[in-house]
Amino acid sequence: MIKLHKNGVFLNNGVPEDASRLSEDISDARRKTIAFSILEKHDISRDKDILRLKFDSLISHDITYVGVIQTAKGSGLTSFPIPYVLTNCHNSLCAVGGTINEDDHVFGLSAAKKYGGIYVPANVAVIHQYAREMMSGCGRMILGSDSHTRYGAMGTMGIGEGGPEIVKQLLSNTYDVKRPEIVLVYLTGKPGHGVGPHDVAIALCGAVYDNGFVKNKVLEFIGPGIRNLPMDFRIGIDVMTTETACLSSVWETDGAVEEYFAAHGRPEDYKALSPQDGAYYDSMIEINLGAIEPMAALPFHPSKAYTIRELQANAGDILRQVELDAEKTLSGGVKLRLTDKLVNGRLYVDQGVIAGCAGGMYDNIAEASAILKGCSVGNGYFSLSVYPPSIPVNLELIKNGVQQSLMESGALFKSCFCGPCFGAGDVPSNNALSIRHTTRNFPNREGSKPSDGQISSVMLMDARSIAATARNKGILSSAADIDYKEPEPHAYSFDRSVYEKRVYFGFGKADGTAELKMGPNIAEWPKIPALAENALLRLASVIQDEVTTTDELIPSGETSSYRSNPIKLASFTLSRRDPRYVERAKETAALEAKRAEGEIPDELLTVMKKLGLPADTLKSTIVSSAIFAKKPGDGSAREQAASCQRVLGGGANICYEFATKRYRSNCINWGMLPFTIDKSTDFCYEPDDWIFVPGIRKAVEAGAESIPAKVLTKHGTADITLNLTGLTADEKEIILCGCLMNYYAAHKN
Repeated sequence: MIKLHKNGVFLNNGVPEDASRLSEDISDARRKTIAFSILEKHDISRDKDILRLKFDSLISHDITYVGVIQTAKGSGLTSFPIPYVLTNCHNSLCAVGGTINEDDHVFGLSAAKKYGGIYVPANVAVIHQYAREMMSGCGRMILGSDSHTRYGAMGTMGIGEGGPEIVKQLLSNTYDVKRPEIVLVYLTGKPGHGVGPHDVAIALCGAVYDNGFVKNKVLEFIGPGIRNLPMDFRIGIDVMTTETACLSSVWETDGAVEEYFAAHGRPEDYKALSPQDGAYYDSMIEINLGAIEPMAALPFHPSKAYTIRELQANAGDILRQVELDAEKTLSGGVKLRLTDKLVNGRLYVDQGVIAGCAGGMYDNIAEASAILKGCSVGNGYFSLSVYPPSIPVNLELIKNGVQQSLMESGALFKSCFCGPCFGAGDVPSNNALSIRHTTRNFPNREGSKPSDGQISSVMLMDARSIAATARNKGILSSAADIDYKEPEPHAYSFDRSVYEKRVYFGFGKADGTAELKMGPNIAEWPKIPALAENALLRLASVIQDEVTTTDELIPSGETSSYRSNPIKLASFTLSRRDPRYVERAKETAALEAKRAEGEIPDELLTVMKKLGLPADTLKSTIVSSAIFAKKPGDGSAREQAASCQRVLGGGANICYEFATKRYRSNCINWGMLPFTIDKSTDFCYEPDDWIFVPGIRKAVEAGAESIPAKVLTKHGTADITLNLTGLTADEKEIILCGCLMNYYAAHKN
């Protein structure tokens, strides 16, 4: 089904060959890939190791754009230098917090007018569908403040990062990244009956996530199998590459891509992209599309991949293992009870959702309609909701009778909204099992609040098998086992007038006299201190889970309403994973506030005495909180996972490795030290232990990569080595200044 090849490969007449058997010079051959050519076009450094990229356009949604614009404004922004799209697909419900969600939208439109942006009103399109329809282009690069910024199927390299990286582009700076390895994804065969893009994507995540096979690398899709995939199928696979932990993706382009751009009124944005003969790839993934079966990703990660056939045959054993794993990761003593869903050997699910940038594509919904035609989802506990990705797609579904057919079967159609992906739409009931064609199924995400005794779980599946399950009234079913007629290939038509009537196209029309309209919940960032000579860190949370997601660091869902208020949002930090974190962080911040004012608290004097250091050392020492997690930052690109720690006085993250480049960048851009420790080190320390890092400022300035520190516990002191590797010159200066805003303020003066 999927084979991984660790060794490099060359292309020989379009066929990959093991590089160990060839003698061609690799340095020249590396330049022949599609990805390399696009990166080179956007790189202004010409450094062989570090890329400094400038993007063609930017995109954010209403959970992130307020913070981005506030940061950029505080750093000297006068107008948007490149097209910047502000979509409104996350805070769209306007159901929590009174007026504050719509206040964000009004702020967004006023910012588009003032700085020359593109504003997409709420419920008109989800962020990534708008980018595909209106912003993509062969050979382009788009940076988005959302982790699923992936437009490779259109020949566009998309990268999802935290808001500060958008700020850098708005201020005409660069996105700096180590030159990535490029992985060939070679597709052969043709998908079988009932197999959809999510099945391929889940199988891919299962093959490469845990082993880190593609982490921070670029995936390049080529091969004869591509011609057997319509555009929506390609898009559905591509958007899920985020869940492999890769940096970006790109596909070779063909007539289907050319037709896509022509149908969207942008034929000039098509260009044939393919690797040159002799191109070298650092490794390869082979996918035989014909061998892919309908899949399910079990809670709590898209990589927990099983075939539906295997799950049906061994549901008891598989679900019991999920329950056991959940006991190790869920806080609050809450129990996940999935085995209760087994009745007479069959697995019953409570809810189905087809939604957003991955599931809500026209072809997925049309095939779900074909499976359910003339059937009923029933009047029991099971329900089915469908969220199209944009108004133009929804119009097609209406015109072609797809929406009507699904609604006649009992399915409900909702607005163009990302909520089901992050816990703000169709939240399941307690201990319910929801099957979703969405992008993620992390713990603490789909409305779960384990600390309050609430838990739900999501199993990712393709829209086709979700429809098959709906047809059987909630009994887990594979679309491959359903006899249905697949819809004819869709000759897509695109009604651009919907956007022309509602979207504000302001790029190049900045009006500096326009007023930013700020509701009472929209707040400025608090003042962030610079790095001192020494650092004294109090551990405010120690998390020993194998992976800690951004949704655990700052929960999604209803907290999204407070994204524009840094102080208010920070009160939710780690609330569903370590409810005492905020209390400890605030206590530490209070100690630092007194120290900064010249009043040395007795607690700090005691700490210094036990460390064997003179009290005067505190005059040149900043006191901060810190968290330890084995592998933090998987998932969303939201900068708030880092900024909320910083607002609470956080000064560092300590880990064995960062789950993603984007979370590490968020920590750096908010001035938090991104420490790692050797994996052989047993981090046996606890909350309220202290770590003293002497000479940290000079160490950062000098680029020291191994920094000796001392830990104070209730049992005494111990030595520890903290690693600070791979910082660029700009990253060092950002940390020294205290955060990105301070960095720009220093340069402005």
